Amino acid sequence: MTQNTSTGPAAVGASGHLTNSHAHVPEWAVLAVACGAQFMVVLDISIVNVALPKMGIGLHMSQSQLQWVVNAYTLTFAGFLLFGGRAADLFGRKKIFLTGLTIFTVASLVGGFAQNGPMLEISRAVQGLGGAILAPATLSLLTTTYTEQRARARALGVWSATAGSGGAFGAVAGGILTDGLSWRWVLFVNVPIGILLFTGAVIALRESRGQVRNIRGLDIPGALTVTAGLAVLVYGIVNTEKYPWGSTRTLTTLGIAAVLLASFILIERTASQPMVPLRIFKMRALSSANGIAIAVGAAMFSMFFFLSLYMQYVLRYSALKAGFAFLPGALLIIAGATIASKKVSSVGPRRLLIIGGLLSTVSLWWLSRLPASGNYFTHVLPPLLLVCFGMGLSIVPMTVAAMSGVDPSEAGLASGLLNTNRQIGGALGLAALATIATDRSSHLLRALHAKPSVAQSAHALTAGYDRAFLVGGFVALAGALLALTLPNRASHVAVVEQSSRDHAVAPTE
Repeated sequence: MTQNTSTGPAAVGASGHLTNSHAHVPEWAVLAVACGAQFMVVLDISIVNVALPKMGIGLHMSQSQLQWVVNAYTLTFAGFLLFGGRAADLFGRKKIFLTGLTIFTVASLVGGFAQNGPMLEISRAVQGLGGAILAPATLSLLTTTYTEQRARARALGVWSATAGSGGAFGAVAGGILTDGLSWRWVLFVNVPIGILLFTGAVIALRESRGQVRNIRGLDIPGALTVTAGLAVLVYGIVNTEKYPWGSTRTLTTLGIAAVLLASFILIERTASQPMVPLRIFKMRALSSANGIAIAVGAAMFSMFFFLSLYMQYVLRYSALKAGFAFLPGALLIIAGATIASKKVSSVGPRRLLIIGGLLSTVSLWWLSRLPASGNYFTHVLPPLLLVCFGMGLSIVPMTVAAMSGVDPSEAGLASGLLNTNRQIGGALGLAALATIATDRSSHLLRALHAKPSVAQSAHALTAGYDRAFLVGGFVALAGALLALTLPNRASHVAVVEQSSRDHAVAPTE
């Protein structure tokens, strides 16, 4: 028996270690590939928004059809995240990464050439599938590559910063591509990026997987029920704008989702190799981090959505100008994530999550006082900077808390859970807050008993957005309070250090 003395992760065995091939490739190359892929996936959630009007004109799509350009992506992305995370653990993270990237890139190319609405919507759904396969692999690759505590925190900080800023940069990129070239380029742009990332992944990534390496280890019934349950749940949520929460259609849809998710839990309790072993939720840090992810997703998605509407419908900004207005916020997310990645090892995730959550709470309540005759530099920019900084502070420790102490064989599962809960939180929070905002605005308009003037319409819209920001602040506060349930700094550091020792380079024959 000889001792492997090479630096970097070792070969994957039954314990989930990494292969030692390509040992000469620096770890920053793995980080660059993982962050590039995650940025592309997150970017694509928002990049099409500003191109929707021109898509409708070009493909003769109605307003109701256009919403499915966005929803088709969201449905498949949220619905298949857990499946993608588990598949990465079972069949190899590099293999699944390349598979997801290929699906995403090809679907982008087909969508760019779409000749009608259904073709575009189907390609967006396939894009979401590719993203759901790809996204968990990016995070699990990092956590199995960087096992040392401080190095992992720095890597997750960079990953979190790119993920957190992708949504804000998407609006800018979408405006530039749509106005400068064509709406088709919000999809075509993924093709050269995908080819570049594929080349980098082949060179830089090492294969790794968990203990089970064949189809018998994949819980097919569990995968089908959780994917269907989450897809139906998101479908019901995103349609509440058209079918109210109390309508028969919405209640039936949510009821079906509840039955499917309950069936999934029952299957996981009895399966010999469950896709989501329920024992994983006994890890307090992981469970708390996933609850925080729901709150952060709801607050972040809603903030960007309502602030974008306020700037375009009330301040009368163009889509491109509104996109650039978010740029300072994107930079503050990166700044917050950078600071958090440097401090999380010394102060622990709990303190940073409390601070970030409270900053987000205060700034959302600040935004709830937006006037109909507001000014960007006076009324929008200061709270925007504060809320983005708070969210940047939250993303890194939330990710660190969720992944610390998780066995490498279940890194993809933990990553899938975190991403899924953030997406579900965003969808649920946005749908609920949109209902609140619409109800408030509609009530004010009905009270006029006449056709509203432009000023009255702006006042009613602003009042609805303000109400949504107010409730969103309470959601952010709930996330900050949930952070109190995380282990203290000493316990967290002990868990991470023990995890690093357990997953260190092992002897090979």
